[in-house]
Amino acid sequence: MDLRKIKKLMELLEESGIAEIEVKEGEESIKLSRNVTTTSMPVQQMIQQPMPTGQAPAISAPSETPKALENPKVEKKNTINSPMVGTFYASSSPEAKPFVTVGQSVKKGDTLCILEAMKMMNQVQAESDGKITEILVDNAEPVEFDQPLFVIE
Repeated sequence: MDLRKIKKLMELLEESGIAEIEVKEGEESIKLSRNVTTTSMPVQQMIQQPMPTGQAPAISAPSETPKALENPKVEKKNTINSPMVGTFYASSSPEAKPFVTVGQSVKKGDTLCILEAMKMMNQVQAESDGKITEILVDNAEPVEFDQPLFVIE
């Protein structure tokens, strides 16, 4: 099963508030569960008052903040985002020089960094030719799925 699918399932589990989810694809299956602590609270009786006629109850829609408003600096630029949750490494070993530096030109397919996920090292490669103008993550820092890692022009 693809790591992206697993990450999406984890997000759905968190957002929905359910305690457990199991998915089967052919012979593969995954079961995710989380520890949900519940506290018992005494049930209080609500006093219902009649609503004035002609007035509907106010229902508010969940407010979703567009990504552009959350971080406008990064959203307007060409970014290379993390394909998975993991740990960002700028080089192949602590002693080695980084794969890329700010101001360096890269070609499509060049290795930009390594993401460690579940004890596996995954190379992140440039999706197009360009110049690295910003590195948005520090070495050995944990990253989230779709988190911007590099700005490329």
